[in-house]
Amino acid sequence: MQRRTFLTLALAGTAGLALSGCGFRLRGLDTPSAVIDELAISGPDSDLARLARERLETAGTRVHGDADRVLNLGEPEIRRRNLSVLDSGPRDEELVLRAPFSVQRRRDGAYLLDQQRLEVSTRYTVSDSNLLIQEDLRDEASRELLEVAVRQLLDRLRSLSR
Repeated sequence: MQRRTFLTLALAGTAGLALSGCGFRLRGLDTPSAVIDELAISGPDSDLARLARERLETAGTRVHGDADRVLNLGEPEIRRRNLSVLDSGPRDEELVLRAPFSVQRRRDGAYLLDQQRLEVSTRYTVSDSNLLIQEDLRDEASRELLEVAVRQLLDRLRSLSR
């Protein structure tokens, strides 16, 4: 390999890594697209259900009770787990969100997506020196979990539109 070719490839690779590291994304990659034409949501009223409804409507899906397909959302469960050995000083904690869901066709009750489970987790660090911030960190981590779970849900629902 010639020196000039090597330098060109090295510069192109470095530029690509720098762009991806700073959060550069191609236009249109994250724009919401219609997941399903219409859908009904069934299950307990939770933050997950409200956020899923909002994201579905933003993506162009009509969410109403008479739709032929029904998204059955179960009660989301958020568990907190201490990952550190010591009880003092900075501690790593993990939040895990689990939520069952399925998609049924209303006219014959057939499952288009049988009982599945969303499971997402995140880690954060808390410290005894910042007691006031601990609850804020947990709330922020919970909101992040909900966003990721709804994104996963929409990705799974996209398989039904084909």
